Amino acid sequence: MSGGKETPRQKMIGMMYLVLTALLALNVSKEILQAFVIVENGLNITNSNFDSKNAVLYSKFEKAMADNPAKTKPFYDKSLIVKKRSAELCKMVDDLKSGIYLGVEGLVSKAIADTFHLTDAQAKDNYDIPTHYMLGSDPESPGADAHIIPLKQGLIKYRKDLTDIVPERDRAALKLGLKTDDLKDNEGKKVSWEFYNFDHTTMAATMCLLAGIKNDIKNAESDVVGVLLKAITAADFSFDVVSAKVVAPKSYITLGEEYTADVFMAAYSSTQNPEIIVGNVDTTVKDNPKIIGTGTPIPVMGGLGKYTVRPPSEGFQNWGGIINVKAPDGSIKPYAFYSSYMAAKPSFAVSATKMNVFYIGVANPVDISASGSAPTNIQASLSGSGRIDNKGQGHYEVFVTSGIECTVNVAIKDPKAGGSAKSAGPGQKFRIRKVPSPNAKFANVIGDGAATKADIQAAGGIFADLSDFVFDLKFPVKKWTMSMNINGLFQDVTAQGPAMSAEMRGMLGKAKKGSKILIEDVHVMAPDGDRKITGCNIKVK
Repeated sequence: MSGGKETPRQKMIGMMYLVLTALLALNVSKEILQAFVIVENGLNITNSNFDSKNAVLYSKFEKAMADNPAKTKPFYDKSLIVKKRSAELCKMVDDLKSGIYLGVEGLVSKAIADTFHLTDAQAKDNYDIPTHYMLGSDPESPGADAHIIPLKQGLIKYRKDLTDIVPERDRAALKLGLKTDDLKDNEGKKVSWEFYNFDHTTMAATMCLLAGIKNDIKNAESDVVGVLLKAITAADFSFDVVSAKVVAPKSYITLGEEYTADVFMAAYSSTQNPEIIVGNVDTTVKDNPKIIGTGTPIPVMGGLGKYTVRPPSEGFQNWGGIINVKAPDGSIKPYAFYSSYMAAKPSFAVSATKMNVFYIGVANPVDISASGSAPTNIQASLSGSGRIDNKGQGHYEVFVTSGIECTVNVAIKDPKAGGSAKSAGPGQKFRIRKVPSPNAKFANVIGDGAATKADIQAAGGIFADLSDFVFDLKFPVKKWTMSMNINGLFQDVTAQGPAMSAEMRGMLGKAKKGSKILIEDVHVMAPDGDRKITGCNIKVK
């Protein structure tokens, strides 16, 4: 036995030793078999406890579905998948146990085998039938006749499905067990999970192993369903103060407009709508406000209540109500809220930035605003001959061509009503006037005046002067005539444009002290066209 070539006798003794060792190993004592019975009973009790624990988890899911179905349903549906898959695997385990009982104990039907208990078995130490039933004809390489293979494949898929169902943030902490990896036997040889557990295993031990697998299945079910239940509120915020809030886009409106406000809890769920009732609130009982008389419920969506009303009159309008919120314990907690807004008659302002008339032919600047409305929501129009141009930010330019009066009309667009516009009130009227005529100016003289001969000769020409007018306008001179008495003869010369002609300069060279120079028939280009203006009479000093 220590090495070298063995004799036939030595070989025979060695073989007998191995057989004797095997017989001793197979001679399992009744005490050990009874211990397996006790262990299996304990595992069965644990499985029953898991059934009770899981039933509580599913009942919590049912309550969460009743309270908040929109938020709960995605997780509830996943829990039902886990429940179904767990039940399928547990049935596979029970069917394996029944199959072994039928083969070992010789029971007459599967129905009897399904309710059979290990404690009543007569062949607890039988290992041949359980081994063949579980591993098939080739234990080291189980094939199609091995009943353990479908269970192993089911456990592998179950473990993967449960891992995928759990939210990714919770997977790292999940301990599912249910491993079916290859193992090493006592000699360090790598063998399959099924061979390691069920090769030459007595029926009593096999039943314990199957009960343990069932235990792992239910334990994994419990862990995953518990994680899914917590995931319903995992993203919720915790608040130590809850108060009612009212938010209105505008607190100042005009009669005919709608007042709109959002009424909500400062901490609210977008998937669980509270009940919001508008009315007079009785706050005499602390922490339990109530509506006096009959209130008016308002529609609530996404946790927000939408309150819409047309004010009956001008002035401050006070309003309020109650928000009823379901507390975590299922009770209803009321919260009072109050708000107000100002209602006023429709009004708008139109102000001419230069004066209260529109002049023909020029860009008359106008600022237009309407109470409670943005400049982009204002529409302005002009009745009469002309047009009004929007320059942006409430600034406009009005152009008129004729007439004695026109009206500026203002309408307000409502973005919530598809952009349709509504009149802001009666239009504002404006007078229409021509731009005043300028005066002819020559040698710094307007109208009648005197100038030295030097100033007269230095004058470059004639100019149209309109002083103290709101618009800075230019009136180009088209033509004019200069007249003067020279040696008893009255002479006149006409020039085109504002500059003096050479002939005019020759006339001025003959002027003497006391001579009179007449500027007349002056034509200028005004905003409304050609216009003849007043000339001037100059005496030489």
